[in-house]
Amino acid sequence: MPLSTNWLLKPSSKFRASSNRGHASTVLLGTLLPIYRFGLRNSALALFLILASSRLGKCEEPLQFNRDIRPILAENCFYCHGQDGNKREGDLRLDVRESAIQSGAFVPGNEKDSALVQRIHSSDGDQIMPPPKSNRRLSDEQKAILDRWIREGASYSIHWAFEAPKKSNLPEVKNTPWVKNPIDQFVLSRLESANVAPSPPANKLTLIKRLYADLVGLPPSPEAIAAFLADTTPEAYEKVVDDLMKSPHYGERMALSWLDAARYADSNGFQQDGDTWQWIWRDWVVKAMNEDLPFDQFTVWQLAGDLLPNATNEQKVASGFNRNHMLNGEGGAIAEEQRWVNLFDRVDTTCTTWLGMTMACAQCHDHKYDPMTLKDYYGMLDAFNRLPETGTPQRFSVRIRVGAPFIELPTEENKAKVSELEAKIAEADKETPALAEAAYQGWRLAVSSDTKASDGKGLANPTLEILKKPVGERSEEEKKQLETQLRKFFEDKIRSTVAKQIPSWEKVEKLRKELADYKADQIPKVMIMSDEKPRETSILDRGEYLKPVEKVSFRTPAFLPPLPEGAPANRLGLAQWLVAPENPLTARVQVNRIWQHFFGVGIVKTSEDFGVQSDYPTHGPLLDWLAVHYRENGWSTKKLQRMIVTSNTYQQSSQVTSQHKIADPENRLYARASRFRLPSMLLRDWALASSGLLDRKLGGKPVYPYQPDDVWEALAITKERDFTYPLSKGSDLYRRSLYTFWRRTVGPANMFDASNRQTCRVRTVATSTPLHALTTLNDPTWIEAARVLAERSIQSSPMIDDQIAFAFERVLCRKPTANELQKLKHAHEKQYQYFEKGAEEAKSFVGVGEYKRDESISLVELASLSHLCLGILNLDEALTRE
Repeated sequence: MPLSTNWLLKPSSKFRASSNRGHASTVLLGTLLPIYRFGLRNSALALFLILASSRLGKCEEPLQFNRDIRPILAENCFYCHGQDGNKREGDLRLDVRESAIQSGAFVPGNEKDSALVQRIHSSDGDQIMPPPKSNRRLSDEQKAILDRWIREGASYSIHWAFEAPKKSNLPEVKNTPWVKNPIDQFVLSRLESANVAPSPPANKLTLIKRLYADLVGLPPSPEAIAAFLADTTPEAYEKVVDDLMKSPHYGERMALSWLDAARYADSNGFQQDGDTWQWIWRDWVVKAMNEDLPFDQFTVWQLAGDLLPNATNEQKVASGFNRNHMLNGEGGAIAEEQRWVNLFDRVDTTCTTWLGMTMACAQCHDHKYDPMTLKDYYGMLDAFNRLPETGTPQRFSVRIRVGAPFIELPTEENKAKVSELEAKIAEADKETPALAEAAYQGWRLAVSSDTKASDGKGLANPTLEILKKPVGERSEEEKKQLETQLRKFFEDKIRSTVAKQIPSWEKVEKLRKELADYKADQIPKVMIMSDEKPRETSILDRGEYLKPVEKVSFRTPAFLPPLPEGAPANRLGLAQWLVAPENPLTARVQVNRIWQHFFGVGIVKTSEDFGVQSDYPTHGPLLDWLAVHYRENGWSTKKLQRMIVTSNTYQQSSQVTSQHKIADPENRLYARASRFRLPSMLLRDWALASSGLLDRKLGGKPVYPYQPDDVWEALAITKERDFTYPLSKGSDLYRRSLYTFWRRTVGPANMFDASNRQTCRVRTVATSTPLHALTTLNDPTWIEAARVLAERSIQSSPMIDDQIAFAFERVLCRKPTANELQKLKHAHEKQYQYFEKGAEEAKSFVGVGEYKRDESISLVELASLSHLCLGILNLDEALTRE
């Protein structure tokens, strides 16, 4: 059949010139799909057809300012011609239409007379915009878009993220049977407009593995897999979803990304890097996730739980979100400077987490791109400038550094230990009252007879002055004051010295010190928020804390809706404002991050930035619909997630076709399920669970699993504190990664892609470096897990085929094919031959880890199968969520 070129003469009405990546796939599809369809393989001809198609713009729909124009202006123009008056050149504002027209930058409908067009097309180095020194350059496509935009009238619109989301009508689709819920309808509408068909559903084995990875972060048991495969009812899939959402491990999985946002860690950071008890806040997050605490309450409690009427300890603990920041306890740290560092951190973290806005620029000047002014920034900061903190932590023991305010929350174990020590003190203290009183009276007499008070060295001057007076000349008030001060001084300074001379008394003193040390080092003191010390807030010149220039009071950014009526002008009001229906950002931002969790990338790719430089949403109407739906359904995260995972969009196969590579290489149209490597924390959990080593206990103190030798050695710069890594014992070695002690200065070495937990991080970033493979092939956790998995496999059957299948299924959640089994057996045979010749190497390999090996299994048999299990744990399918 001869090649028809009629399609070139009929450009799709959906084709549009756009600099935005979100629409690039649609553009490519409109031009490349016919090439693919007719089997053209010649790259030169393909390029010609693309270029020819790009010039057919007569039937194009009008440009959209937010999608097509604002990104160009924001990237290239706003720095010098935006809202920051301090940096504005020539008093020209291109972010305000009226200003741009008045200055002659453009004449709507007439690009030839528009100065903007003349300057961007100029070849004169002194006239061209952007100027060469800016290191920015417009492409020919971008110039053509700006020309066309002015020709079309140069219309402006408010940034899409600053407009209230609207729940638009569901779009019409042709393939209605494919639609299972509104998500599918929006996605399918976009796919149909791009002439792309959705992928077929994934098989049940892939689906159950995907669900377990996404909802609990652990592999399904063979029994759970068998039950799902045997259930042929229409509700089988939904049953698994509901069961997983009821699992206590659901909260552990969902907490991981929130801990990154909250910059949670178990130490302060900096040189001293003292330990904290913020794990109590971490456990609260897991609990809140499991209970599906509505996100609006989840927000209010974390930002202002302490300000709620009759606030409970749980609500106060929740406010610890903004006490997870770094604390500088170094000797040279200036307390007030560090307090301001904490304040800046709280504003930035709060804005990034809930508003999806990068506000740090406005700490020193009006934001270059977003309509955030200095006054807006410091107005928000005022809400946090009431905390009774000094800026540096308080030392409770050699190990613990905590900054006030905090609340003590003793565990049952703590209470029992305190009671035990108090009972011992009471028993040993029967004789000490008389001894103590006699010692005191003797010391007091010595002091009173010598007004120089050699034994009372260090007494306050007022006390010494009273002592100098004859007894008869002392007033009653002076006598009371003297007695109080002398007794206090004796207890603080003299008692312990005297006690060493009396055995029974010395025993009591040791017990009392043991109790005091225990309370300081073991009773949890979780840092919380408080408004007990309101301060005046001023804008700082260039963000320097010693240069206040203008007083401000609490306010929310002027470019967003005002505080709800009746909301207080403090942190509680700020929290209520964030979740108010009028706020256009919070619901969108949270929905986008939830979407990112299940698809690897958010509908807005820049999940940390919804400002004018953000990525344009690939499915804006869907994002808005879900944001409104989220609010209307009581901010229930589980309900929203259930809608996502029960959609056909989510349940598609992740197989990539040649059409996908051409039309949608980044899967922004969702013509298939996303496929991405599991994060390191889950890879470790998966290996432990597959082997049967995982301790599934929830919550509690951080644990210390395997780390490289001397991992904390660099911190031991003084003799004051032992920085030897305290390796856990027993089941604590096999707790979930969520509970691993997180030292800010030296994070867990096998968490190779995790946030450093020093600043807020909300965007998932997949990386690929040799460190990943070096960890999963050589870290003691993986080697030990492989050995224990091999032992279980050998114990399950005497047949090697069954042993391999046993291990394979527990890691990959399916049985191996005949071809896979044959290759695995061949690999096992090679390893068997290798270890037969190297008994010492076999012994060394199976000796990794604290878990006692099964001595009844021959060394060579165990080593060879362990090595194979390690290979299975490192298969791409084992490391990947498909």
